[in-house]
Amino acid sequence: MILIVSKYLVPKGYRGLTVFPFVFLKQRESVADAVLLNHEKIHLRQQLELLVLPFFVWYSLEFLWHFLRQRDVKTAYYSISFEREAYANEKDLHYLKQRSFWYFLNYCN
Repeated sequence: MILIVSKYLVPKGYRGLTVFPFVFLKQRESVADAVLLNHEKIHLRQQLELLVLPFFVWYSLEFLWHFLRQRDVKTAYYSISFEREAYANEKDLHYLKQRSFWYFLNYCN
């Protein structure tokens, strides 16, 4: 994981963005936020499992699907299986040690 702090690379309304192997953080203080970093580490693992590019294709298609159904950007974002897994487990700092391969599939709906 390579951390980069840049308020210009992270979209408005978000604190971090992960594109393997980089984690972009909006604020320098976020470097010390263990929960946020764990959330982004979960995304790193998801990206590795799907060999990075397919992760972003799947992520985009799933976002589009949820957006078309719900007509709300924020609701669609929180409905993405990758985000659901990351948010559900971000506070468990040992989660990645016990996580099964492709576990995000359990969060698909």
